[in-house]
Amino acid sequence: MLYDYLRKLRRRSKFLYHHLARQTCLPTARTEDIWYVVLCEHNARCLRRLSMIFVANRDQHIPHLPAVFRGLSLLDRYLFVWILLAMVIGILLGYFVPSIQAAFETAQFDSVSLPIAIGLLWMMYPIMCKVQYEMLSRILTSRQIWIQLAFSLFVNWIVGPLIMTALAWAALPDLPTYRTGVILVGLARCIAMVLIWNHLAGGDENYCAILVAVNSVLQIILYSLFAKFYLDIVPGWFGAPATATIAISIWTVARSVLIFLGIPLAAAVITRFSLRAAMGHEWYTTVFLPYFGPTSLLGLLFTVLVMFAMQGHHVIDNIGQVFRVAVPLLVYFAIMFSFTLIACRQMRFTYEKAVVQAFTAASNNFELAIAVAVGIYGIKSDQALAAVVGPLIEVPVLLGLVYVTLWLRKRLSWGAKNTNVDEEQ
Repeated sequence: MLYDYLRKLRRRSKFLYHHLARQTCLPTARTEDIWYVVLCEHNARCLRRLSMIFVANRDQHIPHLPAVFRGLSLLDRYLFVWILLAMVIGILLGYFVPSIQAAFETAQFDSVSLPIAIGLLWMMYPIMCKVQYEMLSRILTSRQIWIQLAFSLFVNWIVGPLIMTALAWAALPDLPTYRTGVILVGLARCIAMVLIWNHLAGGDENYCAILVAVNSVLQIILYSLFAKFYLDIVPGWFGAPATATIAISIWTVARSVLIFLGIPLAAAVITRFSLRAAMGHEWYTTVFLPYFGPTSLLGLLFTVLVMFAMQGHHVIDNIGQVFRVAVPLLVYFAIMFSFTLIACRQMRFTYEKAVVQAFTAASNNFELAIAVAVGIYGIKSDQALAAVVGPLIEVPVLLGLVYVTLWLRKRLSWGAKNTNVDEEQ
């Protein structure tokens, strides 16, 4: 009977099957259920029934770690390698072809090299198209959503910046410019890559969409204020010399945020609602996003390559400082992830909610940090170099933490048996 179904398979259904199977990482034993659902029901019920199959089996069939790794595309799977290659190629180009720096600086957009500006906007736009902005209405329907959201905002906007600032000062007391770049990374809460980490670890994707949408709005409002506070005001409390206190205009940061976050955010909202209205939700999620979404990583790689090509001599001459910048970033990821995950466990959050909280807290929007550092201090600045180190450290560390969370889930039997705050009401 399965063979008869396969003969009738339409191209659209075949693509939908492969997309859903890859997204859910279901055990092989359940693939016949997916085939039946996809082949017999070419409508919205397909997604609902597939979700029911996945939820019913997720606690008994927790994905093996190699399966999770294979679930990534070639670009996602070796992102760390691609970033490293982009950095190396960029450095070599900048070092052996000095004229390339002048070529990149010929045209500028808001005092930023045009190729850099294009790359920054490019890598932000596709990933923002994945955000379910319409899910914000759920905040008003449940009091428990506000409890979850309040905890996340406290960790992301109070604890996170404080810890990163403290680590930056502890590890880089004699390097104020690099310290500034690290702090800019700590102030930028993740609204992009967290969607990938959360999905791989089996987190609640709807709740993650809410946090991403809220953080997208808050960054436009708070990022410039936080940058002014942590870069201009806090150093004076510790008696920092005048040369170590960075003079920064709130409007300068706000303008960079509005350009490099506001433009792709507005474009993504228009794209999402217009295409879903014209083509339908199923086409948008199963056809448009799988093809368009990965291009954000190409934008990231292009940006990194151009930045390092313009800083070839700078990187080679300051390789020791680059390694020092990695220290506070590594410690930050470990502290934020462990603290948040343990706190969620103590508060009896479900595994799915805890994963969202932990990865949102540990991740950073390095695209925004790079954009602000470049826009304010220039492409050849130490601040921009420190911000670029962020993704090189974050990507392999958080990919490793995906494996840690899956192992903890199985080790601690952290699943449906765990009582969530949401379920007590």
